Amino acid sequence: MQEIFNNSELRDIAEKVYSGRRLTREDGIRLYRSNDLLTIGRLANYVREQKNGNNAYFIVNRHINHTNICVNRCQLCAFGRDADDPEAYVLSLDEIEAKARSCRNEKISEIHIVGGLHPQLPLDYYLEMLRRVRRALPNVIIQSFTAVEVDYLARLHNMSLEDVLKALMDAGLDSLPGGGAEIFAPRVRKIICSKKISGERWLEVHKAAHRLGMRTNSTMLYGHVETIEERIDHMLALREAQDETGGFLTFIPLAFHPQNTQLEPMKLARTTGYDDLKTYAISRLMLDNFDHIKAFWILIGPKLAQVSLSFGVDDLDGTVVEENIAHDAGADTDQYMPKKRLVEMIKAAGRYPVERDTLYNVLGEGF
Repeated sequence: MQEIFNNSELRDIAEKVYSGRRLTREDGIRLYRSNDLLTIGRLANYVREQKNGNNAYFIVNRHINHTNICVNRCQLCAFGRDADDPEAYVLSLDEIEAKARSCRNEKISEIHIVGGLHPQLPLDYYLEMLRRVRRALPNVIIQSFTAVEVDYLARLHNMSLEDVLKALMDAGLDSLPGGGAEIFAPRVRKIICSKKISGERWLEVHKAAHRLGMRTNSTMLYGHVETIEERIDHMLALREAQDETGGFLTFIPLAFHPQNTQLEPMKLARTTGYDDLKTYAISRLMLDNFDHIKAFWILIGPKLAQVSLSFGVDDLDGTVVEENIAHDAGADTDQYMPKKRLVEMIKAAGRYPVERDTLYNVLGEGF
């Protein structure tokens, strides 16, 4: 290690990483300010190997977005619509069940359901949705409803977070996705999602889920108006919550797409590959108590996602099928990636492909 990092400005951070010591806020900021991307990547790759060997995970899953009607209409979002918008929609329970049944022969292991905050959809709609999906796919893990949706249902029905989560779990919910975290900093949220729950409330929802025995995901939306300090603070808040509950499965940095959002007039450029790789690598270094870092190929493209497997990432997400939220914001990737192609990407990157379920139980490997 000493020979490799002798002349690096990051030598002291490298020594911390190789000795297993936790990085500080100042360390994270220095990593972001450094232009030594390859050293940062090398360090992140070391941590990845320590945690996951040469494995690179993927999942065979399907997304369902049940409605795009949303009372929040966040500035960052190109997906949400007002109820009277000609493009607004709500899937019926029959339609949702049909989408679930259409996957029966595809050997999927996860259904991922998220949508807008619809003012007219009661909790019973969500409970019946879960029951129908569970009947259609009895062995599939249902990862659905962001913390924002759970909080909205609690407020809509004057219920506690715990009672809403228990009702959803009784109906079939297994896990919460990580959406809605954005950037926790209040300054940023006032600009990009002024009506959305606070970062503290997002963490409260996930901690409540963890206390009930549920495992959940976490995210960070980067590449808009946030500073590098606010990115690091976001990671540190997640790290602290993970110290407390141990309930997070993975961390997913999400590259912001400004097209068709209310932020588009600000002329924000899409993130560069350099920033994407640096953010994945720094995430791996800062979140020492997270087992997995995931690259969502839908947002950064399959080629860069493949390269990220050498920058701390050990998971490429999955087959997806019918993703609308990122594509409404200008994502130019496909909405589906066959399992065979995921395996080929992983092998070409020199990694060992491992098919997993939501909870990282191994379903197949090698291929």
